[in-house]
Amino acid sequence: MRLALFQPDIPQNTGTMMRLCACVDLPIDIIEPCGFVFNDKAMRRAGMDYLDMVDYRRHDSWADFLQYRAEHPEAYGRIVLLTTHASEPYVNFEFRENDIILMGRESAGVPEEVHRLADARLLIPMNEKARSINVAVSATMVVGEALRQTKWKGCSAVD
Repeated sequence: MRLALFQPDIPQNTGTMMRLCACVDLPIDIIEPCGFVFNDKAMRRAGMDYLDMVDYRRHDSWADFLQYRAEHPEAYGRIVLLTTHASEPYVNFEFRENDIILMGRESAGVPEEVHRLADARLLIPMNEKARSINVAVSATMVVGEALRQTKWKGCSAVD
C-alpha cells in the first residue's frame, strides 16, 4: 500500500503526510508539479526529522506516475481516489495491500482525467455544511482504515 499526492499545494500538508508515512512505514509518491518549491527546507518545517525515514518517490507528472506504476505492478495496484465528488464512504470499501490511496490537490482536487482513471472513488462522510476536511487529516483517516483492514501487512512496525 502507498499514499500518493497529486500536485500538492501546501508544503506543511505534504510534510505532515510524509511524516505519517514515515511513522507507519508506508511509501509515498509526490506527483508534480507542486504548488511550492519542493526542497528539504520546505518539507522539514512540517515533517521535522522524520523525512529521513520516509520512502518517497517524486514523479515529474501524472503521465510519469502512470508509467512508473505500469512498470511496477507488484507495488502499485488500484488507484483509490479520495474525493468529495464520490458517493462511496471509505469505511465501506475493501482495501487491498497494494492499493494506492490518492489525495488530490488542496485547491482543486484532481482533473476529470484522473477521476476517470481511478479504480475507486471514496469520500469521508461529513457534515453537509462543511466543504472539506484538511487533506492531511483525511489521508490519516483513510490510511488508518486501510491499514486496519489489511492488518498492517508490510508495516515493519508490527512485524
